Amino acid sequence: MGCLGNVIWFLLGGIWMGLAWWLYGLLCFISIVGIPWGRACFVIGQFAFFPFGKMPVSRDVLTGQPDIGTGIWGTVGNVIWLLLAGIWIALQHLIWAFFCAITIIGIPFAWQHVKLAGLALCPIGKTIVPADVAEAAERAYAEKSMRP
Repeated sequence: MGCLGNVIWFLLGGIWMGLAWWLYGLLCFISIVGIPWGRACFVIGQFAFFPFGKMPVSRDVLTGQPDIGTGIWGTVGNVIWLLLAGIWIALQHLIWAFFCAITIIGIPFAWQHVKLAGLALCPIGKTIVPADVAEAAERAYAEKSMRP
């Protein structure tokens, strides 16, 4: 089912949004300072092409170790990203979500666009993994944080 969903998704906006993410990534790579944002754009762009069966997850949840992208510098990076590009990519995803939601069959695709719009607002510190890996990591993180 995920394969069929990805094919339909690709034709109903996935190709355009993946290319948009990669375009922003190229723009980020033009300046040396923007390389961390560009790297995130290429990872999320690949996810935007074929999102079904994968999920974004915070790297510190996945690895159990904080890193530079999941700490205060990741927050600063996300604020800069939000102001310069995040709002525009999120808006594009929301426009695609609106057009997908017009039809009943497009509602799952609209929901995926909404999730990607949320990811577009703060992508630094996140990585894309298979859905079962993300769910297991989040479950383990929740269990670990509940222990005294």
